[in-house]
Amino acid sequence: VQLQASGGGLVQAGGSLRLSCAASGRTVSTYAVGWFRQAPGKEREFVAGISWSGGSTYASDSVKGRFTISRDNTKRTVYLQMNSLKPEDTAVYYCAADRSLRSVAAVNRGAYDFWGQGTQVTVSS
Repeated sequence: VQLQASGGGLVQAGGSLRLSCAASGRTVSTYAVGWFRQAPGKEREFVAGISWSGGSTYASDSVKGRFTISRDNTKRTVYLQMNSLKPEDTAVYYCAADRSLRSVAAVNRGAYDFWGQGTQVTVSS
């Protein structure tokens, strides 16, 4: 399985971006997917996750109400819609896939088996 994250860029505070995570491999549609981010000098942290069916989603408190995760299994793509962006959202964003057939997305990095290369999001004040 290979994951390709895209959609990052430079945006002003209050703006929006939509990240995409395109996956290869037929079985990826059965994997839960998570988005993580890592700011300079900080640990990689969980942002949002979605079950393989899309029926279960979860977002961290820091982005809840502003970010929405969704997926289109026909396109093997998971999206992260980011609204009301803040300077503290600046980070490299990574998508990751969990092949364990978990019914809900895990929040810990160690649960994920495959990682994309990351896409930079920069929010200016």
